[in-house]
Amino acid sequence: MNAKRMPSSNLFAAAGLDHDAPRPLADKLRPHRLAEVVGQDHILGPDGALTRMLETRTLGSLVFWGPPGTGKTTVARLLADATELHFEQISAVFSGVADLKKVFDAARARRETGKGTLLFVDEVHRFNRAQQDSFLPVMEDGTVVLVGATTENPSFELNAALLSRARVLVFHSLTTEAIEKLFARAEAIEGKSLPVDDEARAVLVRMADGDGRAALTLAEEAWRAARASEVFNAVELQEILQRRAPIYDKSADGHYNLISALHKSVRGSDPDASLYYLARMLDAGEDPLYIARRVVRMAIEDIGLADPQALVIANAAKDAYDFLGSPEGELAIAEAVIYVATAPKSNAAYTAFGAAKRVAKEHGSLLPPKHILNAPTRLMKDEGYAAGYEYDHDAEEAFSGQDYFPNELGRQTFYDPPERGFERDIRKRLDYWAQRRKERNS
Repeated sequence: MNAKRMPSSNLFAAAGLDHDAPRPLADKLRPHRLAEVVGQDHILGPDGALTRMLETRTLGSLVFWGPPGTGKTTVARLLADATELHFEQISAVFSGVADLKKVFDAARARRETGKGTLLFVDEVHRFNRAQQDSFLPVMEDGTVVLVGATTENPSFELNAALLSRARVLVFHSLTTEAIEKLFARAEAIEGKSLPVDDEARAVLVRMADGDGRAALTLAEEAWRAARASEVFNAVELQEILQRRAPIYDKSADGHYNLISALHKSVRGSDPDASLYYLARMLDAGEDPLYIARRVVRMAIEDIGLADPQALVIANAAKDAYDFLGSPEGELAIAEAVIYVATAPKSNAAYTAFGAAKRVAKEHGSLLPPKHILNAPTRLMKDEGYAAGYEYDHDAEEAFSGQDYFPNELGRQTFYDPPERGFERDIRKRLDYWAQRRKERNS
């Protein structure tokens, strides 16, 4: 005789198990109101951009730009609720033209019933230019209110036509205070404190790296790892959780932001900040040879002839890394960074070359003065080539003071060294030669 089959819900109950699938902590704590979103007060505070939009009950198309885990998807969903729009979500990673057509057709049908659509497009920068253009008609006729989310700089990744029809709102990485608010909410909903001491809690915040979703995932991992009454210190926590890799994409904004920060710290003569950004980039897996090449560029652009040795040392560091590899060769790059950061700064050579290129381009192919041109043939000698040339080594102090610019152009001044470093001596020489020219021509 067949036994009567027990319903699956009763089986779970009989076993003392909850038949609901477990929910990640980040999902449990997902805000239900815009006021519950943390870390974006510049957008959602009393005078925030979205707050003002909602007060007028009008919502235009938007692009949310910011790092992962800062609330872009959540805010988009809550905006749809606040404005009574149907929320539709797609990802540019998994969607194509056919998917977009279905979404647009459904939005048109919905509009005929009096219901608008907020279309949230995650990773919108992944769509190519043609796909981005397909949004323009439905944005213009009000079929959808587009809210695109991107971690990449919209100025580079989205086409101008789409950007002209949408307002860009920047989402910030969560501050320590914002992440602490999330931890406090997590502790309230779980009914227990995080199993960490104060120092380890600070480490947990740093591990999150401004990402709210990552912060809650790390908190869950800490709870799972802890035995009854166990409290982790900082060292134990890092051993158990391992370290979360820094957010850094060598082809994206993180890459350019950090190399820019390193370059400007060197230019600002701050060796400590320079070493910090160097360490950040190396820790994130940047190619040390790429950094070494950029240090060579810094030596050329920002130090120049104020300290000619900077270029020598930067090149030597590049060669040393090429010879030694990591990690030993990284110290050579660090030494070069310290040298260029502490060297006297001058962009005189850089700006002089730029000015010379502009003048050369503007005035075309002017013939140099004939007296400095060689005359290998009788015809050229008859035309005045080399006539009147003075060999500088035969002149007093090896300086003739002749003019070398084309006659039509006249004398130009491009290089104007400052009174710093080695260029202080160059300045004295230039001033002396200028006086000698003036005496010659008077």
